Amino acid sequence: MAKAPVLTPQSEDFPRWYQDIVAKAELADNGPVRGTMVIRPYGYSIWEQMQADVDRRIKAAGAKNAYFPLFIPESYLTREAEHVEGFSPELAVVTVAGGKELEEPIVVRPTSETVIGEFMAKWVQSYRDLPLLLNQWANVVRWELRPRVFLRTSEFLWQEGHTAHVSEADGRAYAVRILHEVYESFMRDVLAMPVVVGRKTAKERFAGATNTMTCEAMMGDGKALQMGTSHELGQNFAKAFDIGFQSSEGVQELAWTTSWGVSTRMVGGLIMCHGDDNGLRIPPRLAPVQVVVMAVREDDAVIDRCRTLAEELLAAGVRVELDLRTETSAGRRATDWELKGVPVRLELGPRDLAEGAVTLVDRIAGSKDAAPLDGIANRITSVLDAAQATLFAESLARREARTAEVTTIAEAVEAASVGWARIPWADLGVAGEVELGTQGITVRCLVMPDGSLPDSDDTPGAVAIVARSY
Repeated sequence: MAKAPVLTPQSEDFPRWYQDIVAKAELADNGPVRGTMVIRPYGYSIWEQMQADVDRRIKAAGAKNAYFPLFIPESYLTREAEHVEGFSPELAVVTVAGGKELEEPIVVRPTSETVIGEFMAKWVQSYRDLPLLLNQWANVVRWELRPRVFLRTSEFLWQEGHTAHVSEADGRAYAVRILHEVYESFMRDVLAMPVVVGRKTAKERFAGATNTMTCEAMMGDGKALQMGTSHELGQNFAKAFDIGFQSSEGVQELAWTTSWGVSTRMVGGLIMCHGDDNGLRIPPRLAPVQVVVMAVREDDAVIDRCRTLAEELLAAGVRVELDLRTETSAGRRATDWELKGVPVRLELGPRDLAEGAVTLVDRIAGSKDAAPLDGIANRITSVLDAAQATLFAESLARREARTAEVTTIAEAVEAASVGWARIPWADLGVAGEVELGTQGITVRCLVMPDGSLPDSDDTPGAVAIVARSY
């Protein structure tokens, strides 16, 4: 009898394949409340790697971490009309606490522009206090009607940056800096994902923003995923919360603010961008475990050499896990490591040891060959570098192959059935965007032909990236 596949094949049912990986690679489970998730240790270790790298980049851009309350007075949200209107359907509201009905309902944080704006107004007095560059790592709650683990959950983890500036130009420059130097570079260089960086249309703009910029990635099924956003908020929140300062000329002025964030949605993007029918494929620069050293069977000499090998790799700066679970078959363990997407597996048995070699399994290249134990650390470094480059090249090739240049709405709809479409914004326009929306297709962003950001929705020559999305 043929052995049943561990995962549903992507070509058969991509959403089911995704759910299979989440469960069988031990990434997460559904929480007890609909729309929530329990992130398991291996899934959380991937998030920790993301968090550490993004946090380092945010700090390099000058922002400092702080923490603000989970509970926000409902009145704070109502001060910025467009903001509260945009979030109203997603809000979770507390009306009873301590056994008593509250005088004012409390909103469970959907995002923190309002509460941070309240304290910016308190902390900013003079132009010397600006720019004020804040970031927080937190959980947020947005009630989700169609939940999917990591992609859309009622509670998720993220970072949200919030800044205040002396001028519109300064705020815009910082929002763009975060977009490129933090988000795009992290996604390209660590996640191995070639994101398109563009401007959201007015219809897709963050509630209360004057401009939203985005990083969009193509998934394995051709759909788009919004990986992160950076917003110019103009003076909308400064007006609502009186974030004012005395200028160098002694004039009282309003600040210009920004906000920006990425979330655990990036874990979902990682799965769908790089995963295959054998499971996850994690880029080496991200992987919590870059190499697993696996003893094939119980043998004292093999066990000792596995330990020494792991120590050698650790000393070379490689993230290693030692698998000495010889009571479980080597085949079963190999399948589990394939599912988890560890880039390299080193399998050592008595025969390998006698020959002074180890079996090197390259998860990304899909190869398996004998490698000399002497100098293995140098070999591993080159294999990891090649794997990182391969994943990026494959993702870029897929995006280019499945992106069509079109000029009509009908052509855009056809292209969006298998991938993305690029259509001149002048040919599509707001009316065309609405028409596409009736078929579940959205304008992911606007870009210039050379890949730069348009200055506005009306910039001549702008191109719309059109796709179905998660």
